[in-house]
Amino acid sequence: MQVKSVCVFCGSSMGDRTAYRESAEAMGQALAKANLGLVYGGGHVGLMGAVANATLAAGGTVTGVIPKALYDKEVGHDGLTKLEIVGSMHERKARMAELADAFVALPGGLGTFEELFEVWTWAQLGWHPKPVALLDVDGFYRPLIQFLDEVVARGFVRQIHREMLIVATDPSDLLEKLAAYEPPKVVKWIDARTS
Repeated sequence: MQVKSVCVFCGSSMGDRTAYRESAEAMGQALAKANLGLVYGGGHVGLMGAVANATLAAGGTVTGVIPKALYDKEVGHDGLTKLEIVGSMHERKARMAELADAFVALPGGLGTFEELFEVWTWAQLGWHPKPVALLDVDGFYRPLIQFLDEVVARGFVRQIHREMLIVATDPSDLLEKLAAYEPPKVVKWIDARTS
């Protein structure tokens, strides 16, 4: 599947170090340079705003999807190529998944984690063939990666499913990995007789 647009999940805060903002801006610049559209949560705050603004400044296209309740709280970005206002968080996630050909999680909080794990679960179940990735900025995701490897060791995730999650530290390298991704052809269950 050809990647033409990338959904980026990331924080509505900037975090505690400048590397996070810099990586979000580098991601936006890399997307624009590769002529890939950005799909994201439609906010102008935090890393969300940083990646959107950097993409736009580099000449890229940005589609935001935001629930009306958040837009009404004045966190919506009105300077995007396109902003879709939807009724709920569920609609937002479904619409972003529909618009994107790949998914990338930058540093973020609970919402970022929830979005990442949902689209990765959908991929594991074979509900979509799209790549899912982490941009590991300054070791932000290192503890999560170690935990995921422990989950594999304890028999709850198959190694082939763990390997579906692409990890990179550089935006351009990450985009190359997204373009080269081939989904595995396996069933989800470790042992269907007991699952």
